[in-house]
Amino acid sequence: MNLTELIEKCDLKVVNSIFEPEAEITGGYSGDLLSDVIANAKKGKIWITMQTHLNIIAVASLKELSAIIIVMDKDIQNDALGKATEEKITILKTDMTAFQISGKMYEYGIR
Repeated sequence: MNLTELIEKCDLKVVNSIFEPEAEITGGYSGDLLSDVIANAKKGKIWITMQTHLNIIAVASLKELSAIIIVMDKDIQNDALGKATEEKITILKTDMTAFQISGKMYEYGIR
């Protein structure tokens, strides 16, 4: 499944821009502890988190993640949003919890 399909199927809100709409999502990773994401997330995965600060952009860039999904409709900090756009990292939002969006993505075959 590509990023555009996931946005449509999961009714995700695009916060900045879809930088690679046809990028294939290789899986998902859910976590709020940055060191855990650095240690375990793999290139091409989509990251689900409740974190909204600047450091999530650094982690997503370092790990070459497909996008970040911010859960519980939290607002991303302005400096983080600016850096995400600069680094070409797509930021998405949902009002679902991490558990709910993870389950929905799993149903669609994203593991």
